[in-house]
Amino acid sequence: MNIQDETNIHVGQVVPPLQRTIRLTDMVAYAGATWDWHRLHYDPEYVKEKKLPAPIVDGQVFGALLVEQLQDWLGPRSFVHRLSFSFRNLVFAGETVRCEGTVTEVAADRIVCDLRVVVVGEDGGTARIAVAPASATVLLGRADGPGAPGEATR
Repeated sequence: MNIQDETNIHVGQVVPPLQRTIRLTDMVAYAGATWDWHRLHYDPEYVKEKKLPAPIVDGQVFGALLVEQLQDWLGPRSFVHRLSFSFRNLVFAGETVRCEGTVTEVAADRIVCDLRVVVVGEDGGTARIAVAPASATVLLGRADGPGAPGEATR
């Protein structure tokens, strides 16, 4: 039995959304973890000089959130093999984002999802799109198992 059978994944299925408010303290922690100390990501006085409303969320945070969304849904027997995304709008400290997605392809050993990240408005709807288009190929099983590159030669 493969993981697809166990989870009943199908084309058109909505990926459970991940919603997160990104606070300045989160951004400082991320800057420390990635050694990206550009002042745009953590210094309110610097961004005020640049006429921005708040520090800018580092774009790679969105990749981390999309992977978290997929792995929270599919569990430890999944591996995000490919992830691509394009930025559309800036996101600022204190804003809430929601990762959304839909399954577009299903095979016994992998799925493909179309994804996006939106900034959530005060009404809970989409205020603006932060990331789109985005897509991911997720191997089902384990990273070195079915679907992994070079699997046939092992």
